[in-house]
Amino acid sequence: MITDEYRIPLHVTQRLMLRGVGLFVVLLAAGATISLLPGGAEAKRETGVYTGIVGNLRELRSALDQEHGEAELQRLRAERAEAILALSKQHPVPVGLAETIFDEALRAGIAPQLAFEIVRLESRFNPDAVSSVGAIGLAQVMPRTAILYDSTLTRDDLFDPTTNLRIGFRFFGDLLERYDYDLRLALLAYNRGPQRVGDIMARGGNPANGYADRILANYGAPTGPIRQ
Repeated sequence: MITDEYRIPLHVTQRLMLRGVGLFVVLLAAGATISLLPGGAEAKRETGVYTGIVGNLRELRSALDQEHGEAELQRLRAERAEAILALSKQHPVPVGLAETIFDEALRAGIAPQLAFEIVRLESRFNPDAVSSVGAIGLAQVMPRTAILYDSTLTRDDLFDPTTNLRIGFRFFGDLLERYDYDLRLALLAYNRGPQRVGDIMARGGNPANGYADRILANYGAPTGPIRQ
């Protein structure tokens, strides 16, 4: 005899599946019954029975889809939280800042690990950093670059971490597309400026200055030669 102590509780999905099996049996039984009913006066009854069964099956499908979606959402949330905590410990930075970098990187279509390496090398995760040439904040965004993406931005706005990362990562994403996803070349253009990199390459030179290698060494991406 199995006591309640050893009973395995049914998960919501299992209960819904059992309900679905029950409805399917009802559908078969109803079909068999209705097939025996005379026509004419029973037509409305047939329609009502089938309509009710179909409605129940649609509700079941909706419930199953909703639970599957919620379970998937919970899984993605858990994976996101785990990745943010791991990156926060790796660098190390506060969890709140790690969360902002992670989310803005994904929003721009950049691998979060690469985004962290860019911010690490550009500003050492200091949102108040200002370079000798006037680059600002976490991603070291130049004000003249920022206004190309949002003409309402001021210099002070670039000290806001979210704003700074949003502009910086969008700029880097555009460079990736511009250079046909040549990661090293896009990184060099981000660091030195696309105009300068273009001028050097036009003269047959190599714009490499060690910046891309330093990022890619930690990111773990290949570091092959820049395409001419």
